Amino acid sequence: MIFYYKRALQDIIDHKFLNAITIITIAISILIVSAFSLFFVNANEIINSWKKGIRIMAYLKPGVPEVKIPELKQKIKRINGIQDVRFIPKSKALQLLKKQMKRQSSLFENLKENPLPDAFEIRLIASSQNQDKVEIIATRLESFPQVDEVEYGKKWLGRFTNFFNLFRLIGYAMGGLFFMAAVLIVANTIRLMLYSRREEVEIMRLVGATDRFIKAPFYIQGLIQGTFGGIIGITILFITFMFISSSVDQGFSPGLFTIKFLSPGAFFGIILYSMFVGWIGCYISLKQFLK
Repeated sequence: MIFYYKRALQDIIDHKFLNAITIITIAISILIVSAFSLFFVNANEIINSWKKGIRIMAYLKPGVPEVKIPELKQKIKRINGIQDVRFIPKSKALQLLKKQMKRQSSLFENLKENPLPDAFEIRLIASSQNQDKVEIIATRLESFPQVDEVEYGKKWLGRFTNFFNLFRLIGYAMGGLFFMAAVLIVANTIRLMLYSRREEVEIMRLVGATDRFIKAPFYIQGLIQGTFGGIIGITILFITFMFISSSVDQGFSPGLFTIKFLSPGAFFGIILYSMFVGWIGCYISLKQFLK
């Protein structure tokens, strides 16, 4: 085993330029794939945080008797997927609006009557906080004769979900393309080294060397290339992350949202993925050359 490692390291030293190109290519591939992974991790965190505060507003028609409010509230609570229901009378809604718009208080000076309707603020359980289930609950609410309008940010929710899904598909496609590119470059690098040593390989076969003995140093070389490429890619991503996260902390209010780096498990998973890229490229090259 020590001989295999020595031979692999010697090949890397003898072909510095080819190996440097291979490692840089793997590093770029890992950087792009890891950047998409980091985006998905933080986007999911933001979505999950937003989902915890998701709510539906059911606005009542004018003239609904106050005595009917508790009964309507219980009916709404019995709808599957609803966690909590809070009644907001129009007088309280106006007070909240004035408080939120205290810098535009002049808008309320000539207000003769309250234009806001009574409403129910409805919060959902975690399993119901997706677009399809929210729409089903909204349709049920609209079926009540006392309910005039239901609002839950339908257009925004749909557009954001579609955008996120599209970006996910782009991430998978880019990851696949760069995976294939890195594998092909590793395979070509190993192939060039094999051609430069083809006479040595033929002599080794003539004296009885097994394919395993011939292949082992190249597989180790592919794993080393993958490891270095992965470490370089992750390091560049971490430096970029630190720069961006410091800018976000300065530009936004603390506690609004926090971006985080990949977990240790994801970090080691990416290094293993990078090593696999080096190994599979080597495997393809050796399979073609030793036929």
